[in-house]
Amino acid sequence: MAMPTKTVEIVPGIIWVGAEDWQRRLFDSLIPLPYGTSYNAYLVVGREKAALIDTVSADFEEELLTKIAGTLEPERLDYVVMNHAEPDHAGAIPQVMAAAPNARLVVTRKGAEMAETFYHVPEARRLVVKDGDTIDLGGKTLRFIEAPWLHWPETMFTFAVEDRVLFPGDFFGSHIASDSLFDDEVGDILLPEAKRYYAEIMMPFTRMVAAGLDKAIAVEAKTIAPSHGPVYRNPGRIIDAYERWARGPLAKKALVVYVSMWGSTQRLAQAITGAISAEGVEAVPYDLTVADISHVARDLVDASCIVVGSPTVLGGPHPQMAYALTLVKALRPRGKLAAYFGSYGWGGGAASQVKGVLEPAGFEIVEALEIKGPPGERELESAAHLGRDVARRVKESLGSGKGKA
Repeated sequence: MAMPTKTVEIVPGIIWVGAEDWQRRLFDSLIPLPYGTSYNAYLVVGREKAALIDTVSADFEEELLTKIAGTLEPERLDYVVMNHAEPDHAGAIPQVMAAAPNARLVVTRKGAEMAETFYHVPEARRLVVKDGDTIDLGGKTLRFIEAPWLHWPETMFTFAVEDRVLFPGDFFGSHIASDSLFDDEVGDILLPEAKRYYAEIMMPFTRMVAAGLDKAIAVEAKTIAPSHGPVYRNPGRIIDAYERWARGPLAKKALVVYVSMWGSTQRLAQAITGAISAEGVEAVPYDLTVADISHVARDLVDASCIVVGSPTVLGGPHPQMAYALTLVKALRPRGKLAAYFGSYGWGGGAASQVKGVLEPAGFEIVEALEIKGPPGERELESAAHLGRDVARRVKESLGSGKGKA
């Protein structure tokens, strides 16, 4: 199979030279990739000098160098900008720096440490920049904007001043491989996938996301070119979405996430889901035995409440629920209402352990219901009562008991 050589000119002198990874189906050994992913790299060519912004995953280094060579010989590169040190974007730095012996690696102070640790770039070949520093390529100026914890401590944005193109690294990204580069060409999958990406990568850093948004808005970019997924020539589309996800009102929505072994917890879940919905609050059920956990994460972005259900297994929650709770705690969603339900055979214990995970993470437990054995009519009515309580608290949390869209 021939190596892909397609490049795309974003504006004159700024060329996408990245790679599409169509086969990859898991990221960080955690995140499903139904559409694969891309590793975006951008060549910026001025009258006097040239810079490469980010590289690609190490498996694609030859493809990257071939694509660069379609515009200029790699040895003519003056700078390689490392917006982010993670290997999917920086993994080809050793190969690129070897092919461009006079190039310097542009990094933040923290990035310099990581470049040495991960990629063995010597100090003499590193150029450390701080917020507001610039590089003149001749008619094209690159300005560097420190944006730590989006989503590693060394991350920064690069802004092509004259062309008003913002390169924000992982910020505004999405895991999509596509033969079409621009946001208006990709179709309806884009924003749901961008939201899923936001949930898994950016949601744990909401305060930093807000700061990054302010910096992105301030430059008034005409184009936003992230390190994964499509390039936005309609930047307001993704900026408005991030505003909703990071700072907008939560939705009048509750997630009912559960595991059931012999049907008892599932019947409780059905009663709870129905009661929440009947009160005018969106109820989204997820059976963890069949659900894609990344879809749960995506819904956590704007959900007001999470209701978790599990049978007691050996004195604690079902292992799949334990894993889901660990993820919820790590992702730090803004909605901090929670409730618990479950069943047990000879001895309980899951409820207290669920509480022990959620409360230290800042969640308020609205109600808990734990029953012995399969539910009868009285237990199902108790579950419905829990659902109505959840709906009431969701409405109250959104103001005036009505909620917000």
